[in-house]
Amino acid sequence: MSGKAKSGDDWGAINAHQIAPLSALFAADPERARRLSIDVAGLHFDWSKTHLDEVLVKAFAQLTDARQFAAAREALFSGAMVNASEGRAATHVAERGQGAPADVARARARHERMRSLIDAIEGGAFGEIHSLLHIGIGGSALGPELLLDALGRNVGGYGVSVLSNIDGQAFDDAVDPLDPETSLIVAVSKTFSTSETLLNLRSALRWLMEAGVEDPYGRVIAITANPEAAIAFGIDETRILPFDEGIGGRYSLWSAVGFSAALALGWQAFEELLEGAAEMDRHFRLAEPAANAPLLAAFADLLYRQKLGSQSRAVFAYDERLRLLVPYLQQLEMESNGKAVSADRNPVRRPTAPVTWGGVGTDAQHAVFQLLHQGSDRIPVEFVAVAEHEDGQDPAHHRALLLNAFAQGAALMAGDASDDPYRACSGNRPSATILLDRLDPHSLGALVAFYEHRTFANAVLLGINPFDQFGVELGKRLAGELGDPQARENFDPSTRNLIERAGL
Repeated sequence: MSGKAKSGDDWGAINAHQIAPLSALFAADPERARRLSIDVAGLHFDWSKTHLDEVLVKAFAQLTDARQFAAAREALFSGAMVNASEGRAATHVAERGQGAPADVARARARHERMRSLIDAIEGGAFGEIHSLLHIGIGGSALGPELLLDALGRNVGGYGVSVLSNIDGQAFDDAVDPLDPETSLIVAVSKTFSTSETLLNLRSALRWLMEAGVEDPYGRVIAITANPEAAIAFGIDETRILPFDEGIGGRYSLWSAVGFSAALALGWQAFEELLEGAAEMDRHFRLAEPAANAPLLAAFADLLYRQKLGSQSRAVFAYDERLRLLVPYLQQLEMESNGKAVSADRNPVRRPTAPVTWGGVGTDAQHAVFQLLHQGSDRIPVEFVAVAEHEDGQDPAHHRALLLNAFAQGAALMAGDASDDPYRACSGNRPSATILLDRLDPHSLGALVAFYEHRTFANAVLLGINPFDQFGVELGKRLAGELGDPQARENFDPSTRNLIERAGL
């Protein structure tokens, strides 16, 4: 993905367009809700309460031509090099059967290996196993944990604790519900050199040894793109599940990184997850810009970030099962597009990723919605809700939940006029709604793939590479250097004083 534009590429038509109030946009077009809504894979996307209009959508579609978006998208799906800074493809779509034939074949073979290991565990090859301790960080933990929390509430079988933080309290909390005699450790690290993951893995092995477990290393499943490092660590090759080097951590839940979820939820659920994502892949690849859900979402993102100056985007899940969606999106969106350099090494002359933040349901209404309705910033809001519920309570609970979600979007747009300035809400504040028919593996797969493609579309239209994350490494490297008393002398007085105060 070069990020280079054809001559004449600019944002002139977008910048020159006069933005009408939302109320005026609806008054001028009775079909607006239909025109700016898209249905795909059991998901309903409604962008009608944003300030997009027909002129802007056409202008953004022209921008996709100028930015050679179709070619960049085809490069992604063909397995071409789209990650220029690291000199490789991004092969996560191949895990869903949508990439280059060779990448798809390799992904299928690795899925079969993954399934064989699951069959072996279920068949008793590791003894009596009831629980998993899943160790990873970043995408190696956020993706699997999202799947497990969203889909695993009514599923029996294996319990899973996900451990990512190196805080010792996080370790204690993760292992407290587990019996070491009946637990497996699933260690996920792309390079198998991630310092936080290896520290937690060593502590987990010690936890097993102190409990008297024979051959603790035999209880470890390693998931990595660097099998040699896992072997060197002491993991037997038969207990290593590889995945492709071209799969970034935040795009990896479709690969062997999703092993813990596949074991706990069942292989059929994992296959349905992949098929839901594949359906969104096909939509993203084939639909025209005005009818393309990830692209239309990217158009709205760029409108608010580039033209209207919004520095953040808020996402609220009106379903407790999606409470981990916002942390997942924070990594996906900000690690991917939080860049100041273009894919061709030049400074980006426009703002890039906004800050992604949010919360869950009616809890968030009583915490942050004051700012959304009456604050001085215009913050685009996204509501994610599910039409059907599976809880055991009176349907009145779910009805009230959905009505609150829909009411918030209506209130942000309409506002509330009042002679009392304390009580007045200006309205004309944008929101979008994603409504799932139901929350199941297929729809969740489609939803996550939608966000992946939206992130990619934003990156292409800004000319940046969404597949590297070198900024993540700086603080980790300095943390290692601070462990050396002699190296500390190279740091600023404030940092040295903090180390001394903490007794390190």
